[in-house]
Amino acid sequence: MGDLLPPPHRGSQNPGVSDPRIIVALDFPDAKEALAAAGRLDPALCRVKVGSELYTAAGPALIETLQKARFSVFLDLKYHDIPNTVASACVAAAGLGVWMINVHALGGRTMMEAARDALAKAKMRPKIVAVTLLTSMGASDLAQVGLGGTPQAAVLKLAQLSQASGLDGVVCSAQEAEALRRQCGKSFVLVTPGIRPADAGRDDQSRVATPREAIAAGADYLVIGRPITRAPDPMAALRAMSAEIVR
Repeated sequence: MGDLLPPPHRGSQNPGVSDPRIIVALDFPDAKEALAAAGRLDPALCRVKVGSELYTAAGPALIETLQKARFSVFLDLKYHDIPNTVASACVAAAGLGVWMINVHALGGRTMMEAARDALAKAKMRPKIVAVTLLTSMGASDLAQVGLGGTPQAAVLKLAQLSQASGLDGVVCSAQEAEALRRQCGKSFVLVTPGIRPADAGRDDQSRVATPREAIAAGADYLVIGRPITRAPDPMAALRAMSAEIVR
């Protein structure tokens, strides 16, 4: 796998932040496209997310290349299996040196606690968050799988279970962030996908928000994909969204 070129536009005109709040989703089918997209970004302004499709195609070598280019990586594989299998997967992910990993809260408390305990001994412990409900799911989708009630009620219950299991936070829609912040407190990490600028389309997301709305609601980190990676000028789009969420 080729080396990632240094991101452009660095310098005093573009000071970084110590804890970038934007996570750019590298939702591409292969390493070549993903690295080309990352090469148009600045790790001082964002982290990157590697999901199932890309990781299956490119594997750990991609993670190493991104890290050499100074990107912190959110490995978004949403582990959901028996507790021992999930615990082992989390240890393997920690061995890659990634910044954050996730599991499915629907795997239950025993599974989440196994993941937490497995990471307690890791030399470089990543943050571990739980997926509550996918942002593509609405009330009708819940009904189809036999879960009653609203998405908001399900998210609150699953977040409470995740916190009780000792996880660092949850992945949730920005629409649930305000209620979760009240329920779970200031230190509980809220990662919100489905972020779109006001003038962008929804793509395949049902529960979306603008960057400003998500931060105002209490989100800590914003996962943003196509509005940045498919923009004519990805760095300009990243800078604009970074400016929008500065408090």
